[in-house]
Amino acid sequence: MTQAPASTPPRPRPAPNTEIGLALAGGAPGGAIYEIGALHALNEAIVGFDLTECGVFVGVSAGAFLAACLANGLSTAQQVRAIVKHEAGEHPFVPEIFFQPAFGELARRAVSAPGLLVRALRDYATRREERLLDALTVVGRALPVGVFANEPIADYVRRIFSIKGRTDDFRQLGRRLTVVATDLESGESTRFGNLGRMDVPISRSVQASTALPGLYPPVEIGGRFYVDGVLLKTMHASVALDSGAQLVFCINPLVPVDTRKAVQLNQLEPGKVIQRGLVSVLSQTVRTMIHSRMNLGLRAYDTHYPDADVVLLEPPREDHEDFFSNIFSFSSRRLVCEHAFDQTRRSLRSRVDELEPLLARHGLSLDLDFLRADHVDVWERVGVPELGKSKGPLRAAPTKRPDPNEVTRGLASALDRLERLVVARHQAN
Repeated sequence: MTQAPASTPPRPRPAPNTEIGLALAGGAPGGAIYEIGALHALNEAIVGFDLTECGVFVGVSAGAFLAACLANGLSTAQQVRAIVKHEAGEHPFVPEIFFQPAFGELARRAVSAPGLLVRALRDYATRREERLLDALTVVGRALPVGVFANEPIADYVRRIFSIKGRTDDFRQLGRRLTVVATDLESGESTRFGNLGRMDVPISRSVQASTALPGLYPPVEIGGRFYVDGVLLKTMHASVALDSGAQLVFCINPLVPVDTRKAVQLNQLEPGKVIQRGLVSVLSQTVRTMIHSRMNLGLRAYDTHYPDADVVLLEPPREDHEDFFSNIFSFSSRRLVCEHAFDQTRRSLRSRVDELEPLLARHGLSLDLDFLRADHVDVWERVGVPELGKSKGPLRAAPTKRPDPNEVTRGLASALDRLERLVVARHQAN
């Protein structure tokens, strides 16, 4: 049994508002960065309330990490700063942590390949299998169950929660935190934390919840193997509602992209999704499946939780900037976070008439000055003014498909210049 390590009790914090819950979906590192920007916009939009004061936190996959950070008292402003700078005394956010090759898993599977091949040939030779192709299917067992290692993820989370009075122990949080994973061998969800396995360290639970099959190997905890919790539900907001929350904010970055408008405006080339390769195609496929399932689940909440309110925030389907971003690029991380902040603020502003009476039922209100301001700079807001838009343009102009005539003229001009340089160099010699 994995035991939670001893930990210094967290510093005193304001009492949680047990009526308010927060449910965060997954989305890998890119989705996490989008959620950070959206969370900060939501945090700034609610008067006199900080999201770290929620009474119930539920997280799945990348959302599990962010929910655990908020439950541990890391503010949304701290999380925004963490993706663009290294703060003294904190562990820096490094996307490469999430994409370190699983050398051990790859080696173990590679070692098994020759034996499996011999077995396949023997089965064919002895006619246990009539066709060679059928016999060779056993060699598929040599394929790795995950190409990236997720132990570094657990180590990273453990380090973050071992400093500044934070804790890696669910029982010491002072908040209800539930991290959802899927039991691989039963196909059922497991709720680590408040409603379940509280003896498991938070970092280990996050590692299990982020173990997306194919990318990361399953995580063994107490003799069971666990994978990404998104396989069953996108956000598991019902966990917060079952815990007694009467108002649950949900953030989901996993929305299928619709590029048709961007193509019409010459911002993207047709077929951009498939041009980006297998990862892009799989991302679009997964997003489409789980988004449809999530909408069905949300509609069911009206029946099962008639006295509770659920507020969902997610990017519009035409928003392709997050989908095609490269989180390994510092500028891309910066843009995705900023874009999520701006887009969420616009979304909240467009829903003021809907949200004001809803929030009032729970003693909350919106900061209308913040929402209606022409421009709010997230970097100045979190104390990193050197990254503000006032220091220079952050966002590149929309990419347009080049005019073939302009390309031809440019190439001809470049060749002319090259020819003149070659002639001049020859004459000089």
